[in-house]
Amino acid sequence: MKSKQRWYQRHQLFNKDIPAELFEWLFDDSSLTARLISACAGKFTVRVVSQRWQKLSAQEAATMGLNNVHSALVRQVVLCCDERPVVFARTIIPSTTIKGSLRRYANMGNRPLGAMLFSDRTMRRESVQVTRLDKTHMAYRYTDSNSWLWGRQSVFRVAGKPLLVGEYFLPELLQ
Repeated sequence: MKSKQRWYQRHQLFNKDIPAELFEWLFDDSSLTARLISACAGKFTVRVVSQRWQKLSAQEAATMGLNNVHSALVRQVVLCCDERPVVFARTIIPSTTIKGSLRRYANMGNRPLGAMLFSDRTMRRESVQVTRLDKTHMAYRYTDSNSWLWGRQSVFRVAGKPLLVGEYFLPELLQ
């Protein structure tokens, strides 16, 4: 997925039309997994769409502060409440991040990434950036809605190594 999305910091959103109920999801710095589990009354599941090595865009590499890294392990999942997709998520994991004890990040299966990240004492999260998705974005495959979708991305560092996590909120989340 080559992104030409325009990403914004929170202070740059003064004139963007983000629904108020979605704004709090976009900028919540706690675990999205934990929040979804709570919202789903325990009926939360992770559906793995794909996990494979892919070429990185220059924007993705730059966001993680990587020079001369051209591919990474890309994991795409749909987070579901009561079997209903509510979030499409895409995680980019460079090979340097999944060496040694961090290999567990390459072998998550259908376990939620958030549970692993937020229980990792070495984890540090960088600032959240948000975007309004282009109608051709892959997240639109998981909703029948034609309304604008919003997403966020953050670089997480585990033991100082980067992962880029993008989470794209489907309208079904707020229903």
